[in-house]
Amino acid sequence: MTAIDTSVTPPVVTLNDGVRIPQLGFGVWQVPDDQAQPAVETALRDGYRNIDTARIYGNEVGVGRAIAGSGIARDELFVTTKLWNDDQGYDSTLKAFDASLERLGLDYLDLYLIHWQQVDRGAYLDTFRAFQKLQADGRVRSIGVSNFTQPTLTTLIDTLGQVPSINQIEVHPYFQQRALHAFDVEHGIVTEAWSPLGSGAVLGDPAIGAIAAELGVSPAQVILRWDIQKGFVTIPKSVTPERIAQNFDIFGFELSEEQIARIDGLDRADGRTGPNPDTF
Repeated sequence: MTAIDTSVTPPVVTLNDGVRIPQLGFGVWQVPDDQAQPAVETALRDGYRNIDTARIYGNEVGVGRAIAGSGIARDELFVTTKLWNDDQGYDSTLKAFDASLERLGLDYLDLYLIHWQQVDRGAYLDTFRAFQKLQADGRVRSIGVSNFTQPTLTTLIDTLGQVPSINQIEVHPYFQQRALHAFDVEHGIVTEAWSPLGSGAVLGDPAIGAIAAELGVSPAQVILRWDIQKGFVTIPKSVTPERIAQNFDIFGFELSEEQIARIDGLDRADGRTGPNPDTF
């Protein structure tokens, strides 16, 4: 099972393989490569140590340059990238990993994720077998998935005998994925929230705004603090230096149980903002 170490800032979550990941990270989805470098440089200066990218984002080079120029020791950073759909398959996964590592300018990854389950493609099991080899060879510390549903996770675990360390899925107050999160918890899988601000849709919610006013913080800080207290790893994205810093500044306050309950009540059946993994 997983455990959260609250003695550090940000808290650190211990994954089911013993690898430790900062609970608050910095994502670069939809950030062009030339903007990724300064954005990640800013994030690293502000204290982020968990950086999340993907091959399909087209910004691994910029992320790698920011890391290389940061002066931060490699073992103090946690770097994630993801395998894109058309690279799924055993041999193609190994080649894609090499290419991502080269673009990032790194010797190893901390976390590698299958970006989408792509059940119709029928390659996710062979893909994860390649992930297992990469982990066994010491080239990636932890292996997981992204946008996997409960049936696909069950098949993967039952077939390959290894539980992914992380399932990175869309999670925000309008789309809380409680059943899938409960499944993850039951199996010792950490749920990592992408699009934690609901692509901005949640920021204007009156309930969020009221809590922000009560605490003297921003709506984004309220939502990210909710993520932390719910046990999610969360990876907000911004290219604005002020917002990058603000998103990191969520450890000087806590939400009350009553405030958490109000946010919990915002869940919607139609709250999804991204693709459906069953049809994408």
